[in-house]
Amino acid sequence: MASDKNQQEKSVLHPRNKNRERYDLDALIDCTPDLKVYVKPNKFGDPSVDFSNPAAVKLLNKALLHYYYGIKHWEFPDENLTPPIPGRADYIHYIADLLKESNFGRMPEGNKITCLDVGLGANCIYPILGVAEYGWNFIGSDIDPKSIASAEAIIDANQTLVNKIECRLQANPKAIFRGILGTGDKIDASLCNPPFHSSATDAQKGTQRKVKNLSGRKEKTPELNFAGISNELIYDGGESGFIHNMILESRDFAKRCFWFSTLVSKQSNLKGIYKALEEIKADQVKTTPMGTGNKSTRIVAWTFLSKEEQKVWRETRWRIK
Repeated sequence: MASDKNQQEKSVLHPRNKNRERYDLDALIDCTPDLKVYVKPNKFGDPSVDFSNPAAVKLLNKALLHYYYGIKHWEFPDENLTPPIPGRADYIHYIADLLKESNFGRMPEGNKITCLDVGLGANCIYPILGVAEYGWNFIGSDIDPKSIASAEAIIDANQTLVNKIECRLQANPKAIFRGILGTGDKIDASLCNPPFHSSATDAQKGTQRKVKNLSGRKEKTPELNFAGISNELIYDGGESGFIHNMILESRDFAKRCFWFSTLVSKQSNLKGIYKALEEIKADQVKTTPMGTGNKSTRIVAWTFLSKEEQKVWRETRWRIK
């Protein structure tokens, strides 16, 4: 198993990320006027958004999608997770780099590429960004029918997304790829932002730390600033348990996906993840550090395809010789 897992951690946005510079709040307010009431001077006197306020965070990210990515309609229930757009875009860009590296430095774009987003969510964010940036096709899976309905409504409301994203309901909450990928499906990359917490208590403690860091306030039951309902945040066994199940199941789909991948938020989980990938004989493992602000994470990607099988994949799916 080839691996380059010992890379140095970094905390900057990807070079192609549209949000590497300070937000143009005036421009964001112009396209999303409701954001204006949440923009106030910070302690340095500069205009800023209150990141401890869920309504403000949702409107900011809605404005970012509109202004930078052309997505004018992005509505989903307030109870669902509001994703930070810059960090989500980074995952897409690094997957693009991985595919580019596998394609002799040429970026595979458009309909040649189909990705699977495991845990689509009500906000449909990874497929939105993948379509907007690279024109890829997506399959999005989720265990929650309401999230599927919300994602489908977002797709229908934005013409650029229509016929680019297919939503599929995962009927078995313990399954990852089974029941989603049919016998005729092949995907070039799978993405996943796994549930982070192992219990509601664990999630609440994490929220308390986050609110204190953002606002300086200590609250017993603070509101999640990025919202998020239980199946988006909580899984029995937490992040480690979810990823280990994904790794084990990926073996059964070894020849139907070029690159499997997942975000790994907890560095302490990496040792067990690498061991699991070694045990199932992944052919190659790559780790890409990424992060925004004070939060660092990483993408772990693996493939079962040999060099010869990768060559056949390029020639038949990407039509590259």
